Amino acid sequence: MAMAWLTVLKMVPWGEVIENAPKVAQGAKKLWSTVGKKTPLATSPGHVGAEPDEADGALASLRAQVAQLQVASAELHQQMLESSALIQSLAEQNTQLIQRVEVNRKRLWWLALAWIGLAAVLVYKLF
Repeated sequence: MAMAWLTVLKMVPWGEVIENAPKVAQGAKKLWSTVGKKTPLATSPGHVGAEPDEADGALASLRAQVAQLQVASAELHQQMLESSALIQSLAEQNTQLIQRVEVNRKRLWWLALAWIGLAAVLVYKLF
């Protein structure tokens, strides 16, 4: 099971991921600022002068439909705000994760060099 994860992690182009992490975070921030500025439409249909009974029924039906659509639009806008906030949060976490992976990669490289150095010293002392 662990070998499968290692295989998958080796296949990831880490250089590209690290290079593109800031771009992803900036894109998420731009999305959040764009979506956050927009406000849903108000749901206040006004009454237009007196009309015959049949037209009043059709007009009332249309107003009800418009009100329902405005409510649905407001709900979708709220979902879009929540989704963009989640995307921004995930992009920031991704950036932090990439930075930590890069730090660990460098530490692992230095640790490997230290082990090689110690092995060389040990071989020199023994022989």
